[in-house]
Amino acid sequence: MSLAITIELGDADVQRFAETMQRAEKNVRGRSAEDIVAAASKLLELATVEGVPSFIRERLDALRNLIDMVRDQGFALPDEDRQRVLACLAYFADADDLIHDSVPVLGFLDDAIMIELCQRELKHEIEAYADFVDFRNHEAHRLGVDPSTLTTQRVDWAEARRVELIDRMRRRRRDGYANVGGWSPVLFRVG
Repeated sequence: MSLAITIELGDADVQRFAETMQRAEKNVRGRSAEDIVAAASKLLELATVEGVPSFIRERLDALRNLIDMVRDQGFALPDEDRQRVLACLAYFADADDLIHDSVPVLGFLDDAIMIELCQRELKHEIEAYADFVDFRNHEAHRLGVDPSTLTTQRVDWAEARRVELIDRMRRRRRDGYANVGGWSPVLFRVG
């Protein structure tokens, strides 16, 4: 028998998480990006050993995605975006979280909530990274190679997106003219 539980955080609750995040950022200040990522990765390892509930595991998978985003040299996050992701990972690198991870079943609940808040904060970065990974996987499949061996860079992905958008624009223009009874532009003609 499964049970659905909804947690609603009020403004004061969100503020408490924001203050905890700021404290965590301060606590890890001076640590390298590699240290922060390694500490957040240890949380994933600990959660695997502890056997956390599935609703927390789903959020931890999102944490793994944030870690991958920072480590992915092909994606090469610009420094400002990288700092935003690292700021979120700081909470998981700081031992002083709201519920200590050793508390059975609930020890990772605060981590799951913080991951959910980080996902909302980094929505656009996460979507861009997912698009990049899909592009890289598609290219690897097209070339018949393992995606981990592909040296696709962010610039390759951006160029492919640019070409895709231009093609879509032209297709919409062409289809738009066809749907208006043979009308074509009168102000200018190219080619």
